Amino acid sequence: MPMLEGHRIAVHYGPLEAVHDVSLRIGDGQIVALVGSNGAGKSTTLKAMMGLKPLSRGTLTWGGEDISALPAAARVTRGIALSPEGRRLFPRMTVLENLQLGAHTVRNARVRQRTMEQVYALFPRVAERRHQQAGSLSGGEQQMVAIGRALMAQPKLLMLDEPSLGLAPKIIAEIAHAVEALNHDTGLSIVLVEQNARLALRLAHHAYVLEQGAVVRSGTGQALLADDFVKNAYLGAAPIQGELAA
Repeated sequence: MPMLEGHRIAVHYGPLEAVHDVSLRIGDGQIVALVGSNGAGKSTTLKAMMGLKPLSRGTLTWGGEDISALPAAARVTRGIALSPEGRRLFPRMTVLENLQLGAHTVRNARVRQRTMEQVYALFPRVAERRHQQAGSLSGGEQQMVAIGRALMAQPKLLMLDEPSLGLAPKIIAEIAHAVEALNHDTGLSIVLVEQNARLALRLAHHAYVLEQGAVVRSGTGQALLADDFVKNAYLGAAPIQGELAA
């Protein structure tokens, strides 16, 4: 049984249908990527999975339970967390305070502290800057805090929306290796929404290619890297040096 499954989901913004007839499966311990151009429906699909956008039709199930109508807060308590596009930190709060907000559903103080230590081990710069205001950090450091904040909720499924957006190649590589480490070392399932298709497909066990709100290709990350349609439409030139080791 898949951890999370979407069956023929559709999402509207007013009269505009942004996503239609999308079906996908997230397996336990998998990294699953959603790739495509701007406006393809990737982030909207992620918001629907998180409960931030209502479904117009279709169903979402979590471990066999229909969660289609559940609010986002109830999905967090079931083990789903989102690191949103644009980071969405509280800039005048400290890094530590932002992280603590991510753990508001975790009642056990020892668990909260252990998770904080895991975030600090994953991102040492977050630990170094924990008493600084979040708004004073670089873009890459803010992205690390945003991922750390999502991890503080003790998720079984972590969803990352454009984590490499606007970052320097060295920082992109750090984020990518952190994603791999989280999956490999802890078995955390991860959904990765990325416009950087080459990066996403190299990381992913399975991936879906979206165009105009619909899935047009799916398969393993490696298979889609070799797919002529994907190569011509999304991969383009060689990867930026330092982006991610092959």
